[in-house]
This record gives sequence, C-alpha cells and structure tokens, in this order.
Amino acid sequence: MASKKKGSMSFKDIIANNAVPIIFIALSAVAIPISGFSATYLIQEMLTRLARNSFLVLSLLIPILAGMGLNFGMVLGAMAGQIGMIFVTDWAIVGVSGMMLAALIGTPIAILLGYICGAVLNRAKGREMVTSYILGFFINGVYQLVVLYTMGSIIPISNPQLVLSRGYGIRNAINLTGLRHVLDNLIPLRISTIDVPIATFILIGIFCLFVVWFRKTKLGQDMRALGQDMKVAEEAGIPVERTRVIAIVISTVLACYGQIIFLQNIGTMNTYNSHDQAGMFAIAALLIGGASVSRATITNVFVGVILFHMMFVVSPMAGKELIGQAQLGEYFRVFVSYGIIAIALVLHAWKRMREKAEARRSLRGEK
Repeated sequence: MASKKKGSMSFKDIIANNAVPIIFIALSAVAIPISGFSATYLIQEMLTRLARNSFLVLSLLIPILAGMGLNFGMVLGAMAGQIGMIFVTDWAIVGVSGMMLAALIGTPIAILLGYICGAVLNRAKGREMVTSYILGFFINGVYQLVVLYTMGSIIPISNPQLVLSRGYGIRNAINLTGLRHVLDNLIPLRISTIDVPIATFILIGIFCLFVVWFRKTKLGQDMRALGQDMKVAEEAGIPVERTRVIAIVISTVLACYGQIIFLQNIGTMNTYNSHDQAGMFAIAALLIGGASVSRATITNVFVGVILFHMMFVVSPMAGKELIGQAQLGEYFRVFVSYGIIAIALVLHAWKRMREKAEARRSLRGEK
C-alpha cells in the first residue's frame, strides 16, 4: 500500500514538474495541423531557431545553479554584444574576424556590467530576480544614452549609414550584411532542401560540454552548494558573495556571445530593442522546457527552444485559419513571452509552499 502511494506521488510530481512543457506539447499538437505548414518547413525553422537562440538560453544555467534564479540581467550581456557589433559594422570588418572582434570588444563591457550586477544582487539576497529585472531597465537607459547621444558626437562613428540624420546617435535598425550567417555558413551542410548550421551547433555543443565540466569543478560545486543552502555554504567556508558575482559575470559574458550569434543569424539589429526581446524570449523558452527558478538542465534548454519557437512559428497561421486573423497568433506570442514567466513563478511559489507543508507534516509525524 505504501509503495503504491509512493508511486502515485511520484507520478503527480512528474506531472507537476513538467506541467508547462506538457501544456505546450498539447498546444503544438493542435496548432501544427491547423497551420498547414509542411514538415520540411518546420524542421528547417526549428534548426535555424535552435542555432539562433540556444546559446542565449544556455547562459541562464550558471546563475540558477548558484541559487540566484532567473538572470533577467542577462540583457546587460546582450547590450555589450550589440555595442561590439556597432563598432565592427562601423569599421567594416566582416566575416569570422568581425564576429571575433565584436566578441572581443563586448567581453570587457560584459565583465564590467556583470560585476556591477553581481555586486547589486549581493545586496538583495532572496530578491535577485526582481532586482536584476529592474537593474536591466536602469542599464538599458544608460545604454540608450550612450548609443543615442554619444556615438557620433563624443564617440567617433565614421559610417554615415549608421548615424541619424542629425549627425549623432545610431539608427534604430542596422544592416549586418557583412556578418549575416557568417557562423551558420562556415561549415555548409545541406540535406535535401534543409540547411544545417553545423558550425553553430558545434559551438553550442562545446558550450554544453563546458557546462557539464564546470559543474564538476570546485567553483561549480561551490555554486551548487550555494543553490542548495546559502547559510550552510557560508559556514562551510565558501566565499558566498564572490561566488555569486562570478556566476553573474559568467552568465553576462556568455549572453554577450549569445547575442552576437543571434544577430549574425538575423542579419539585422534593432539597436534599442533587440536585447530586451532576446532576454525575455530566452527566459520564457527555458521555463517552457520544464526548468524552474531553482533547477534547470541542458535538456530543458533544447526542449524549451523547440516548443517555444514552434508555437512562435505556427500560432499566426493557426490563428488565421481558425478565425481569419493572424493577429490572434501575434497576441498569443506576447502572452507566451510574458505570461509563461508569471505562470512559472506562480508554480514555483506553489511548489515551495507544498514542500514546506510536507516538511511540517513530516516533523509532526504525519503521513
């Protein structure tokens, strides 16, 4: 009887822990046939979007490991990557060398912003997600001030196509012609009518191996201890604040590289909005993949990217076929990107309340 009850609880836990991906699998199963898209088209879209977005989503894993929750401050790294892309475009450096130089420019900026973010979050222990979200807005204001008012006036910009008609400030949209698909086409592979960005996937695979290796290092084990219990970790002699800052710095630098990979795939850059969208969509994808505020795996990343972007692709056409308006699918996209984060946070709070209730029952000797 006890084993049966235990098995029943295990099944309930599986459902509770995977509620979000199950919902999206069901939605996809309904929306894909309605959309009318071919299997070849959807496979191509998923491969493209996996290559485009996975690195950004993977950058969220390290802070979660350290018990700092969802790093909304990853947009700081995305801003650093975009600054690198602006300079590389201005200097007309194209190809792989242009991407590498953009990463080289963005890295020290990302390290600085990551350090600032980590230091601020150390002052807001237990409220990291809200604090990083607000900090992202603040740094975004600084970013826009620098890009809109100092570039072309204080910071020299020689390419007139980048500058606004008033003579300073960067245009809202930048054409990244010299960097478009540079990494994706580095090792060309075409299977039937499907293009596979091998080089991008190799880079993502290397990063996955890095994450697996990093978790086994002394620093990775310290972060895992922090994620389990910060007070116990501190009593064990782990430098809590230093370790937390390192986690955020690593995440911010990786987000910088992820944004560069993202932009070379898109081929254009929305100077003032690309980083906001990348951060919000990356967090939403991770949560849809079955991750939570306190636990995330590499599997969650890839499952989430596929499910999230599958709905992104099919929802407008499904909306058009259902009610004759593709705009319904567009509204659904907005709901997904913002609503799923709220849902995941509510589920996280519910799970914590349930765990506390079970702990109290256990202390009282109840079954």
